[in-house]
Amino acid sequence: MGLANFRELIQDEMFWIGLRNSTLYVVGVVPALIILPLLLAMLVQRDIPGIAFFRSAFYTPVVASIVVVGLIWVWMLDDRGLINAVLEAVGVGRVGFLSDQWLLLFSAMAVTVWKGLGYYMIIYLAALANVPRELHEAAAVDGAGAIRRFLTVTVPAVRSTMVLVGALSSVAAFKVFSEVYLMAGPSGGPAGEDTTLVMLVQRVGTGLSGRVGYASAISVVVFVVTVALMLLVLRADRKEDA
Repeated sequence: MGLANFRELIQDEMFWIGLRNSTLYVVGVVPALIILPLLLAMLVQRDIPGIAFFRSAFYTPVVASIVVVGLIWVWMLDDRGLINAVLEAVGVGRVGFLSDQWLLLFSAMAVTVWKGLGYYMIIYLAALANVPRELHEAAAVDGAGAIRRFLTVTVPAVRSTMVLVGALSSVAAFKVFSEVYLMAGPSGGPAGEDTTLVMLVQRVGTGLSGRVGYASAISVVVFVVTVALMLLVLRADRKEDA
């Protein structure tokens, strides 16, 4: 029955592991995807020779297949992969990026940030194009340095865009599946400790013995949390306007 699925869900250790990992993913990914693409957009906004090439290069991961991207990073982060080969060559030794529970999760976060930089960079570029240059010039005349101009001119001018990026990236991060699935495998890594909520939905709801009702209960939780994240971000924005 429906309510029985929710009662079981509360007692399911894997559900709480998935909720923990999905929440940590939001905490680890969203701040980076709010700040780093803005800085990148400010960098490529400059009209210098060859900047179009760099804009295209930064956007390339966005259009690349997540499966291809994930497999490339798995190859690079493997115990015998490229990154560990470099670390061994410089005397650091191998690092268990894909065998350690927390390193695997943080590695997946890094891939998510790397793949999303170009997408949010384009959004910020559109917002920065509408910031009057006179504001920066006036601040410079008043003696404001680059950091102060960034905090007092750029950030207030693109704050609504930052809210949008925060909302979009929060929902995407909480519903993460592909990056962790490709790196940890269907089981969610060692003892399933890297399972996310969406991975748990896929695991319990598919196959010949799939429990569709239980998977639906977890999906309801995912839906409620994502809506709550959106409302929190929008409410924070309204408080800033007040």
